[in-house]
Amino acid sequence: MDRIIMAKPLTRESFAGFGDVIDTGGDNRFPINGGRTERFHDLATAEATGPNARVIISMARGTPCEFPLRLAMVERHPFGSQAFIPLSPRPFVVVVCPDGPDGPGEPHAFLTRPGQGVNYPRNSWHGVLTPVGEAQDFVIVDRAGDGSNLEEFYFSHPYEIHLPEGART
Repeated sequence: MDRIIMAKPLTRESFAGFGDVIDTGGDNRFPINGGRTERFHDLATAEATGPNARVIISMARGTPCEFPLRLAMVERHPFGSQAFIPLSPRPFVVVVCPDGPDGPGEPHAFLTRPGQGVNYPRNSWHGVLTPVGEAQDFVIVDRAGDGSNLEEFYFSHPYEIHLPEGART
């Protein structure tokens, strides 16, 4: 069985079954602050369920990954969504899996355009933060509260994620 996954460009349409793309490309925009600011509105919905749940905002610095990337594990969060919004104009790789009968299905990999972020709905299988080329800072919007909000799944045979030819690393 071929275990190589080629990363595709991240678009709203290609990612729709896995979550939200967070960027300035949507139609839901309008001026605010006396016309001095353009607001890109309602790009994703944060979810927080379970005991003492609340939505929190954090920051993280991700270390760049080597490609091809060995994908052995994915995770999901049963009580809340998780959004990653880059603070630098660098791409990163997004790995997601549909839900299968015994865990996650076959992974899909996407390469973001500079400035794009993603929001994973709760219970969505996804890879870990995967910067390309250099360290990156991200804003994270996710859930805090009581109970374990992390499930990990290890594949019996890892996948290899490849970047498209010409992707800058």
